[in-house]
Amino acid sequence: MSTGPERPWLKHYAEGVAAEVDLPRGSLVDLLETAVARFGDKAALEFFGSEVTYAELGRQVGLAAEGLRRIGVAAGDRVALVLPNCPEHIVAFYAVLRLGAVVVEHNPLYTRSELAHQFGDHGATVAVVWDKVAPLVQALPAVQHVIAVDITASMPVSRRLALRLPLRKARTAREGLTGAAPGAMRWSQVLRQGTLDDRYPRPVTTDLAVIQYTSGTTGRPKGAMLTHLNLGANAAQGRAWVPGLVDGEEVVYAVLPMFHAYGLTLCLTFAMSIGARLVLFPKFDVDLVLAAARKHPPTFLPAVPPIYDRLARVARERGVDLSSIRFAISGAMPLTAQTLELWESTTGGLLVEGYGMTESSPIAIGNPIGLARRPGAVGVPFPNTEIRVVDPDHPTTDRPAGERGELLIRGPQVFGGYWGKPEETATTLLEGGWLRTGDIVEVDEDGFVSIVDRIKEVIITGGFNVMPSEVEAALKAFPGVSDAAVVGVPREDGSEEVVAAVTVDVPQFDTDAARTHCRSALAAYKVPRRVVVVDDLPRSLIGKVLRRQVRDQLMAAGSGPSAAPG
Repeated sequence: MSTGPERPWLKHYAEGVAAEVDLPRGSLVDLLETAVARFGDKAALEFFGSEVTYAELGRQVGLAAEGLRRIGVAAGDRVALVLPNCPEHIVAFYAVLRLGAVVVEHNPLYTRSELAHQFGDHGATVAVVWDKVAPLVQALPAVQHVIAVDITASMPVSRRLALRLPLRKARTAREGLTGAAPGAMRWSQVLRQGTLDDRYPRPVTTDLAVIQYTSGTTGRPKGAMLTHLNLGANAAQGRAWVPGLVDGEEVVYAVLPMFHAYGLTLCLTFAMSIGARLVLFPKFDVDLVLAAARKHPPTFLPAVPPIYDRLARVARERGVDLSSIRFAISGAMPLTAQTLELWESTTGGLLVEGYGMTESSPIAIGNPIGLARRPGAVGVPFPNTEIRVVDPDHPTTDRPAGERGELLIRGPQVFGGYWGKPEETATTLLEGGWLRTGDIVEVDEDGFVSIVDRIKEVIITGGFNVMPSEVEAALKAFPGVSDAAVVGVPREDGSEEVVAAVTVDVPQFDTDAARTHCRSALAAYKVPRRVVVVDDLPRSLIGKVLRRQVRDQLMAAGSGPSAAPG
């Protein structure tokens, strides 16, 4: 199926949503500076109750850009950010871009080996990092400058003082938020060098802005190259998709990590583009979110289904009013009818599903904001976006209307390729700018897309992608494991849990010890919830382990992870 001249989905767009939106002519730096000019005295950021206005945010970006310039950051350089959600993350992001340099986002919970692979790939020599993980980054051989951020410095004075109390609870909270970073430059030092000269060359729309790591469809994580146009266009598309938003008046809660493509676009760019108050949370904590909601109630909440489910249930239990949330967009995993009904009955607002991937900045498809939405489908193409459904074995051949096939996407938000990987780029980005998604879909006569299956074997857990090969490599390094297959076992809420099947060559095998070993090499969300010992793994004629069959066998045997330890 091709889009065809009629684009039947257009009649289902919410009132006021155009088929084509104006694409940004400037860079993401221009996006922020426009917001600073329009909303200077309004709060841009809120962190544990402490506020930063748009004018102050613009000032700090200028200071940080000059500080980074003085340690040698120049146009085209890669600068790594290894930060949770905090004001410094946003300042550093835009300061790097102001220099024409490239942001590389990293999960601050990654292990040293995970960081080493990505740093070895992109080659950044400067890193702005959470002080708790500074020693890990300092140990990487190519890094020349590590700038450590104490996120408690952006908290209100009263909270900082409470963290210093000689009490066990205060000490535990402090240790969870900050740590020693001997030998690292402090973020406060970067801001002491004056403001960047406005005559310093500025980036343009076609410049590379961000390298965002993704598992893609195969192999180890690859760096998706996203330009200022890609990210700016997706912010503009998102703004157009929700016509009920009021510039300068919205309150957006950043419960999604900004090192993830979804959180990056919805919080770092989209929220800034509409002059929203962005309330930042270092991690999702239902108590913190509900406490913040009493002071500045959210009006727009991008999240994933487990967050909506948890927030709605606890808000009901505690009698917290969430009716301020008019719009919510769910992504990264399927949204169940139960979660949808619970959320909307609790808030009275709309919750719609969207679809995308890192390579599309990330949103390409969404359910209309209004009665035309169709729960169970991921929606229809965004403005300026085209889709095709093709034969997955012959991706240049379109499937007839109504037949299942692989989804292809084309639009201004589609990336330019993987950093340093032309062969992988060629297999993912086809002639004409069509992006292979690796997802098998059905498209109905109105253009609504439903995800049927995934060609790729990436596991989606808690909104994050887990590449089975990474987890398998960690398991195979554990004594006694002769082979391993890692799969995603579906849960009732529509997400997946990581489960491993292993063959062993020892008479006694400790599966708990194997999981403990994985924790030393992998981020916590990648660690298998259960390790199951099997006699053999199903294989193809050429000896390749058939993960789909492994998953089916585990599910048939009742080896799902629901009772597995955390």
